[in-house]
Amino acid sequence: MIDIKFLRENPEVVKENIRKKFQDYKLVLVDEVLELDHKNREVKLKGDELRSKRNALSSEIGVFMKQGKKEEAESFKKQVQEINKQLVENEKLEEEYSSQIQERMLKIPNLIADSVPIGKDDSQNVEIEKFGKPFVPNYEIPYHTDIMESFSGIDLDSARRVAGNGFYYLMGNIARLHSAVISYARDFMIAKGFTYCIPPYMIRSSVVTGVMSFEEMDAMMYKIEGEDLYLIGTSEHSMIGKFKDQILPKEELPYCMTSYSPCFRKEKGAHGIEERGVYRIHQFEKQEMIVVCNPEDSWNWYDKLWSYTVELFRNMEIPVRTLECCSGDLADLKSKSCDIEAWSPRQQKYFEVGSCSNLTDAQARRLGIRIKGEKGNYYAHTLNNTVVAPPRMLIAFLENHYQEDGSIFIPEVLRPYMGGLNKLVPNPK
Repeated sequence: MIDIKFLRENPEVVKENIRKKFQDYKLVLVDEVLELDHKNREVKLKGDELRSKRNALSSEIGVFMKQGKKEEAESFKKQVQEINKQLVENEKLEEEYSSQIQERMLKIPNLIADSVPIGKDDSQNVEIEKFGKPFVPNYEIPYHTDIMESFSGIDLDSARRVAGNGFYYLMGNIARLHSAVISYARDFMIAKGFTYCIPPYMIRSSVVTGVMSFEEMDAMMYKIEGEDLYLIGTSEHSMIGKFKDQILPKEELPYCMTSYSPCFRKEKGAHGIEERGVYRIHQFEKQEMIVVCNPEDSWNWYDKLWSYTVELFRNMEIPVRTLECCSGDLADLKSKSCDIEAWSPRQQKYFEVGSCSNLTDAQARRLGIRIKGEKGNYYAHTLNNTVVAPPRMLIAFLENHYQEDGSIFIPEVLRPYMGGLNKLVPNPK
């Protein structure tokens, strides 16, 4: 959510930002906010005037009572009672206007960074840099679920019977590999100075609307029936929510945290053949990182965060690239975002395995996360980034380490988490 003072003083800048995101249907929101804001300020001014008049009359009542002028005192009391009635109506208007302003402000997208490329959708995202050399072996690489099945490592049929499409059973060495990646990612981030955390897996609606747009909430979140609770789509939600309505001491910043959680997503819509298997699912596990920091430090942290994910994947000997998200591909709260994509030698293309975002003060305004400064309190900046999200990450791992004999090479950094194994051997046929 942007600053209403900024919108009031720069309405055309806000409108141009909306156009850059190809959301012209939201342009009317700016004018509606300005009109409602004008009415709200008038109502507040009237309220101040009424309260001032009431205070003056109340003082006079005391004087009259001391002088024994009961008739005059009663006359002023009636005027005070009338003012109180007007104040009740006035406060209702204030509440109504404030609610309507808030509703519209939550739909107006955050200001995008100047460096964000302008484009309508993800087809216009821009490659930034490649890390590691993509390769295609001279032997066929099976589809990832076929690789997993060769190790008796996945059971989709049973999962469908138990929970429906979009769920899975991971078993044996494939499940162990999944956990090894998560454990390595945890220790990798702790070594970077991040505090490890296991957060709540459910959050209240006030946190949901603080961390994401209404459109994202509808497309992603599962609501618990009869409760003001939602299953998290990523641990970033509850991690940022941890700081809701807090005033943070400046000297304690930045807060750098890495969290493990399961994640639950509706994943609405139809997907292509390459998104079957465990690419796009309703439940998965994830290691996340978040930073809450001073505004002047957030862009430096943004570059650090995405570089950590690149480093992690390169340590596991997986080629990756970074991709700058264009304006139309940015979620409303994001000022700038880049995707980390892993190389798929089977498909001979990259696919997304993580995303890094700077939300500047958009989440902080919604959630009331402020910093105690020497000259007053101000809003923090928040950032988030995927460390690793298996089982999607397993697709990249299995394809890049698949050997001609069907075995899977285990990079050195993962061997301590795999009991010292340097390769996985498929089950005999």
